[in-house]
Amino acid sequence: MTDNNYEIVRVMDDNGDLIEGVSLDMTDEELCEMYEKMLFSRIFDERAIRLQRQGRIGTYPPFKGQEAAQVGAAFNLQSGDWLFPYGRDLAACFTFGKDLKSALLYTMGHKNGSSDSKNIFPLAIMIPPQVPQAVGAAWASKLRGEDRVALATLGDGGTSKGDFHEGLNMAAVYKAPAIFLCQNNQWAISVPIDKQTASETIAQKAVAYGMEGVRVDGNDVLAVHKVTKEATIRARNGEGPTLIEALTYRIGPHTTSDDPTRYREESETEKWQKRDPIELYKQFLVKRGLWSEQKDGEAKEKMKEIINEAVREAETEQKTTLADIFEHVYETQSDDLIKAQQEVKEDFTLTN
Repeated sequence: MTDNNYEIVRVMDDNGDLIEGVSLDMTDEELCEMYEKMLFSRIFDERAIRLQRQGRIGTYPPFKGQEAAQVGAAFNLQSGDWLFPYGRDLAACFTFGKDLKSALLYTMGHKNGSSDSKNIFPLAIMIPPQVPQAVGAAWASKLRGEDRVALATLGDGGTSKGDFHEGLNMAAVYKAPAIFLCQNNQWAISVPIDKQTASETIAQKAVAYGMEGVRVDGNDVLAVHKVTKEATIRARNGEGPTLIEALTYRIGPHTTSDDPTRYREESETEKWQKRDPIELYKQFLVKRGLWSEQKDGEAKEKMKEIINEAVREAETEQKTTLADIFEHVYETQSDDLIKAQQEVKEDFTLTN
């Protein structure tokens, strides 16, 4: 299947079998670990929706259906690399090592919700400031002689914004070690991809910037892992950035405040659900004797316990006040921020 000579890279067929002629360079342990990352992310996503409906966290953007694209890409990152996620990318964050409790605190509006031991920038809610930020980090690493890459993730809607153009253009000019993963999930809220761009593909936009462009089956975690690994190798070798278009689908709503039935047909969603990335990959592992339904059930129960414990811990944290946020703008507070913080504290005292 080709569009403008951009073949859609696949490793597995729809039955969970390796496509003829394709080989793997991953250990059995790595193959299972990648599945566990996907499964954990799905269980967290489902729990987060319930927490939001119960009023225990704020508005939440589900990512069901996009686990393969996120996990497959982030699984290639090394500890010193950078991840610049957009708002729907907790699966990528968990894969790279984001603390579960901090992720929950983020959804609760807590000041420590973006605190991480890894080089993970806060989830980008605006679209898409993370692209030029990733280029800056990648370019800085290059100037310092560091062996680091920056992975920026975005949705198809992000390709219509100026930040996308500016970021990719600069990355290509300076051969910054950056990878741009566009998860083409077909809908930017209620705007379909055919109303988002006149290009036949998003991958072909790479031509105009002078960088590598790749189109991959975003529901095939092995394929996403393969093309992202190749992109990171090119980046580390000084060969410049890569734009990856991962074809996938957002099964759920844009956020928990959205009703997708108002703008898309249920039959479209059902078609994509038949290629659930987790079920597809589980078939692959089961056929290789690396996984079983019993192992799957045991893993799910253990993961639910881990998530439940993190929820309990997050809900015991003291809530963030309006005055607290002034301490997280700059490393050292300026005089005007100190004054504004004091005024907020005084106003709060008077009204309470």
